[in-house]
Amino acid sequence: MNDHFRDYRKIDPSRGATLDDGSPNDNNRVEIGPTQLAFREWEDAGLQPPNLERMRAYRWKRLTQHIVDRGYGGLLMFDPLNIRYATDSTNMQLWNTHNPFRAVLLCADGYMVIWDYKNSPFLSEFNPLVREQRSGADLFYFDRGDKVDVAADVFSNEVRVLMEEHAGGNKRLGVDKIMLHGLRALEAQGFEIMEGEEVTEKSRSIKGPDEILAMRCASVACENAVAEMERITRRDVPSGNMSEDAIWAVLHAENIKRGGEWIETRLLASGPRTNPWFQECGPRIVQNNEIVAFDTDLVGSYGICVDISRTWWVGDQAPRRDMVYAMQHAHEHIMTNMEMLKPGVHMRDLTFNGHKLDDHFQKQKYGCMMHGVGLCDEWPLIAYPSNFVEGAYDYPLEAGMVLCVEALVSPEGGDFSIKLEDQVLITEGGYENLTKYPFDPVLMGQP
Repeated sequence: MNDHFRDYRKIDPSRGATLDDGSPNDNNRVEIGPTQLAFREWEDAGLQPPNLERMRAYRWKRLTQHIVDRGYGGLLMFDPLNIRYATDSTNMQLWNTHNPFRAVLLCADGYMVIWDYKNSPFLSEFNPLVREQRSGADLFYFDRGDKVDVAADVFSNEVRVLMEEHAGGNKRLGVDKIMLHGLRALEAQGFEIMEGEEVTEKSRSIKGPDEILAMRCASVACENAVAEMERITRRDVPSGNMSEDAIWAVLHAENIKRGGEWIETRLLASGPRTNPWFQECGPRIVQNNEIVAFDTDLVGSYGICVDISRTWWVGDQAPRRDMVYAMQHAHEHIMTNMEMLKPGVHMRDLTFNGHKLDDHFQKQKYGCMMHGVGLCDEWPLIAYPSNFVEGAYDYPLEAGMVLCVEALVSPEGGDFSIKLEDQVLITEGGYENLTKYPFDPVLMGQP
């Protein structure tokens, strides 16, 4: 379209009043979302975006039902990802993680109220499931100084009044995370504080149809970003002037270009810095003929986490035989463990029936065999036998869960590690691997 006739009122002038996910095609809208680039890539991949109105209703109904099932009067949420799940609204998410200024109360009758930053109540008005916007849940010292207790008393009184109106006097209140003065003030109001994090983790663990569509879209967006990161890495590393930070910056940029949101960690390392694992990326210049390994931990389109890992050999020579063996062993580990996944399988059985890494890889193996994923790393965690705690995860798998299947093959005292991870949907008949990104054929020992 000629720029002279371009409709600047729309995000995508080629479309009508709404985008493919049902959100307004308004260039000045409040809520964040995917870009035109993301929508084009999804269309090319034959993907159907989620219907956001249905997705929000599913999450609201699911949270409300979990509150009712436990006999609670309501659920009070401060965790920004729980608030995102409940309302689909965002506000300075990373800052909010260490300066908790937002809160959401969901009552047993479904009435939902958000306390937001004092100057931004409008950020959730697009969602009619949020019935009221207030402010005043900021109970941290920087913002309240020596009068945090006063603010906490005001806030807790508002919660009490709402619960009287919408929970029939039920004083059992689930709370996920709360500052100390807030907890004391709620207890002074007569509330019995229950474990709210258990409610939200169980609620979030089963993905609805539109959440699964959103995760498919987010996965393709993430993998396209990873592909660009790999292309630039292979192009620029041989020149001898590309740092780990520069590689990682490509993933950040490509995620944002598609409407993604942030990356939780900096888990990319090269050469000997891959062992031990968990060294975060830094200024090291990656050398030709070295391993580059990473874990995306990426919060992408629609706030969906895509948590996958790959390890590349970057160079014009062949990797060592022990590196190839480690890569093949890591691949066997996640593929064998993936075959166990289906509804009804007990989490304990996953722990004790899984693929066993070689003895010299045991000490530095990953912290878990598998873990749930949704808006971030979520419940459940499937431990290795050496870390198993009886009764901690005493549940069967259910259709709609999504698990990340992990492998870290890291020889103790070695100069490299192999990190692999795929994201897997539990289906009615078994599983579907949502991760399509290829494994490095050179490290896999393929001609």
